[in-house]
Amino acid sequence: MAKVAVVFHSGYGHTQRLAQAVAEGAGADLVAIDADGNVSDSGWDTLNAADAIIFGSPTYMGTVSWQFKKFADASAKAWFTQAWKDKIFGGFTNSSNVNGDKHSTLHYFITLAMQHGGLWAGTGLNYNNTKASQRSDINYLASSAGPMAQTPSDASANEMNAGDLETGRQFGQRIAALAQTFKR
Repeated sequence: MAKVAVVFHSGYGHTQRLAQAVAEGAGADLVAIDADGNVSDSGWDTLNAADAIIFGSPTYMGTVSWQFKKFADASAKAWFTQAWKDKIFGGFTNSSNVNGDKHSTLHYFITLAMQHGGLWAGTGLNYNNTKASQRSDINYLASSAGPMAQTPSDASANEMNAGDLETGRQFGQRIAALAQTFKR
C-alpha cells in the first residue's frame, strides 16, 4: 500500500478539518505545520518516506499562509537531494469567500511540486453546475486543480460544508490510488 502524507497549516481549524477529510480518504498521515511555520523532525521523516504528498493551506491574501511558505522554503533540503522527485503531489485550500483567489494558492502548490520534480494530480471530479445543483454537492466550487473549500469567516470548523469535506475525502482516495499505481 502506498504511503500518503498530508502536510498542512491551519489558522482557525477549517483547513485542519479539510486536511482530516483528505487524510481519511487517502489513509494518510497528517503532518501539521505549527503556528511558527515549523514541522517536527518526525514530520519531515514522514514526508520523505511518503509516495505521495498533499499540501494544504488556507488562502490568505491570495496565496498560502506565511507558515506554509516557511515550510516550503525549508523543503529546499529535500529539493537539493531530489528526495521528493517522482512523488505524486496534490493540494487543497479553504478561504472565507467563494472565490477568494484560491486558485493562486493551488497554483503555488503546483509550482512547489514541480520544483521538487513531482507529478501533480488534480481532483478528477466533475462539476455540479446545473440549476439543480446545491452548495452541498461534491466539487460545487468547480476546481480541477485541487479541492477548494469555502467557510464563512464567522463559522466554526464544525460548520464546514459537507460537500467540500466530501470533495476532500474523494480527492484523498484518488491521490492514494494514483500513488499506489506509481509506487516506486
